Amino acid sequence: MSNTETALKETMTSIEGAVGVALVDFNSGMALGTLGGGKDLDLGVAAAGNTDVVRAKVRTMEHLGLKDEIEDILITLGTQYHLIRLMKGRGKSGLFLYLALDRGRANLAMARHQLKQIEAGLEV
Repeated sequence: MSNTETALKETMTSIEGAVGVALVDFNSGMALGTLGGGKDLDLGVAAAGNTDVVRAKVRTMEHLGLKDEIEDILITLGTQYHLIRLMKGRGKSGLFLYLALDRGRANLAMARHQLKQIEAGLEV
């Protein structure tokens, strides 16, 4: 099991093309931890904005009567992938990992797989 800081460092160093990562509480929209980003990627703003995305998808699923869980949400930009991974398990409800990837350097399938493993080992 790893703590937030260790998990964020692992994400940035082990996932090819990682630009920034955040652990976010989607009840409040606050980032509980961030690493990476920069002037072109404000992770605090991204955390709040992606909270709205998660809430909208959860609400839509409720309206549709879908009895399923969101594994992850992918937003594809011209030069980046933005991956939102909802966390599951004891103490993780209401949290998601947000990962921004450089589309030219990232392997999306591998990034999803690695982020899932990091999420499973994260103890909040």
